[in-house]
Amino acid sequence: MTTKNMNRLFISPEATIPESTIFGPFCVIGQGVTLGEHVVLGAGCILADGVSIGAGTVLGHYVTVDHGAVLGEECQIGNHVSVGTWAKVGARTKVGDHTTIYPQVDLGEDGFIGSNSSIGRLPKAAATSTVKAHADLPPLRIGKGYTAGCSVVLYAGTSYGDKVFIGDGALVRERCTIGQNVVIGSGAAVENDTRIGEFTKIQTGSYITAYMEIDDHVFIAPMVSTTNDNFMGRTEKRFKLIKGAHIGRGARIGGASILLPGVEIAPETFVAAGALVTKDTTEKRVMIGFPARDVRQVPEEELLP
Repeated sequence: MTTKNMNRLFISPEATIPESTIFGPFCVIGQGVTLGEHVVLGAGCILADGVSIGAGTVLGHYVTVDHGAVLGEECQIGNHVSVGTWAKVGARTKVGDHTTIYPQVDLGEDGFIGSNSSIGRLPKAAATSTVKAHADLPPLRIGKGYTAGCSVVLYAGTSYGDKVFIGDGALVRERCTIGQNVVIGSGAAVENDTRIGEFTKIQTGSYITAYMEIDDHVFIAPMVSTTNDNFMGRTEKRFKLIKGAHIGRGARIGGASILLPGVEIAPETFVAAGALVTKDTTEKRVMIGFPARDVRQVPEEELLP
């Protein structure tokens, strides 16, 4: 390492550093690091070997970028952010303070991640959990133009389409597929092995259980609860039968409704608030009650094209 005493910098002679770079004190720059023009590094930043940072990117104080990671042009990275090995952060991404981006995560351009978020972490299951951790999960991938709020937790092994919105405090587990333009509201939880189709909205505080299928243009109101185990943890045969609901295209699920394991919510079904759905529904019908019963046709003007 070469030491620049004026700002107490430690810069490898093998790094490519333009004269336009602005350094805070106590930065450490490893071998093979490449910086674009007009990059700004706050105090105490550490760039490990092979890191690449695009022109105009600004790093806050005490940012750590591990070896081989790539940050695109004009990113804004907050204080105390950690970017893992071989991670990719697309151009013009904004990342809030104290967020961790785990190794090999691939984030598209024009994204936003709030503070105190955990992006791409590996799952850690309880000893008694029926879902076991898998070290071979693929890295998390998110398309372009996404928003992830503060204190969001997104596990490895899940892929997200373009323009997804994930509210503050939301959790999405491993091996899920999230389509483009999906909204996952604040405090919502999406468990493992679930598919969510394009333009679907899941509002605040809803619980989406594991092994669910949710088609395109579905609306799920706040505080909806879904389940997948009729045996509630008892007997071995539950492992063969565990299954969440399948919600068809354009269905609407009212606030605080409950969907029991394996029910088929037909396309364009309307489930009223507070309903308990215990059996399969019929397409374009309104379901009301506890348990839910079929009461009438969905009005034609409310149907999707």
